[in-house]
Parts: sequence; structure tokens; C-alpha cells
Amino acid sequence: MRAVLGVVVVTGLALLTRVSLAAGLQAPSAADLPRQVQAHYSAVRDFTADFIQQYHGGALRQTSSERGAVQVKKPGRMYWTYTSPEKKVFVSDGSKIYSYLNADNVVYVTDMPAGDQVSTAVLFLVGRGDLVRDFQAALPKSQPDGLWQLDLTPTTPQADFTALTITVDRQSFALRGLISTNTDGGTSAFKFSNLRENVGLADNLFVFKMPRGVEVRR
Repeated sequence: MRAVLGVVVVTGLALLTRVSLAAGLQAPSAADLPRQVQAHYSAVRDFTADFIQQYHGGALRQTSSERGAVQVKKPGRMYWTYTSPEKKVFVSDGSKIYSYLNADNVVYVTDMPAGDQVSTAVLFLVGRGDLVRDFQAALPKSQPDGLWQLDLTPTTPQADFTALTITVDRQSFALRGLISTNTDGGTSAFKFSNLRENVGLADNLFVFKMPRGVEVRR
């Protein structure tokens, strides 16, 4: 579950800013862009988005594609709903993490990791990390059309990923994509759409409702 949340992140998932930047202007520096993104995200209380996740490579050379929706509220609340090709739910209510695998009819319940046990990607996503402090950043010379790409290396080695790449809209800096590279070389790529921030999500949206008849493992 920690790896899933770490990937799903940054977190960032939720790397946004409303600073206006015309598409034709010169690219921000590798130092400026993380500061701009962090400054805005510090003011983001919650967000929702649809996502497509694609996994490639790794030791088993697997390839898969999934989709769903995510809701995040600081501090520490997340609700990931996978709808295709199979139903899965990952919920953090701030103290517990619930992982529901519909096909297996099992719910795994664990404590929310504390302190340095949490991936820096997850820390940033839930409002406890810092993009500038926790990563070394680089801007590739070749940039996607209409987007800025930022390559991030954690300053402290992480158990679940070795590098992150994010893409943001050039004008709004809204998050468009995230790629996480894990320790065996596999990549998990997220594409985000319909992203909305500061929508006023209620705390009770992050209360996991235990399905009837499931096996609970702690």
C-alpha cells in the first residue's frame, strides 16, 4: 500500500499554481518552477481529479493500464477509487489506511505511517512535505507541447521510488501527469484530467465503509 500511495502521488500528487505564464515565454528555471508550484500547493486545501495509470517494465516486464478518480484533503486524507479494469479502493482517513480489493473480497487495514516512515511523495501530497526541500529538480531541454516537465530526485533515498517526473500546464501550472520510477526500473505513469482544487470536501467523504462479508486483515 505504501508503494501505491508513494506512486500516487505527489503526489503530487496535486502540484498546481495559478501563476499565469504564457506559452511562448521562456521556461522557468529548475529552481523557480518548484518554488512556484510549492507556493501554490501550500494554499490548496483539497482537490479532486480523474486519472489513468499505466505501468511499464520492472523485473517482470509487466504492462497494465487502470483508471479511476481521486480525492485528497489535507492533512492526511485520500480516497483513490479504481474503476477499470477491476474495482479497488485505497482510503486514508488521516490515521488508518484501508485497501479494498473487490476481486479478492479483502480489506487490508494498516496505521498511517508517521514521520520518516512516509514516502516524501506522500508527505507532499497530504501537505506535510516540501517540493523544494525534499527534491533536487531538473528541467529537460526538450519540453512537451503546452507543458512544463520537471524531473525530481529525492534528496533522501526512498524505499518505493528513485525518481519522479511531473508535467504541468504552461499557463495554469495545473498538474497533467506524473511518472514514478521504482527501485527495479519500472515506471508508473499517471495522466490527470478534470482536476479541481479547493472544492470544500467534507471530512466524512474519507470515512471508509466496510463492505458486508469481506475478510479484514490487519
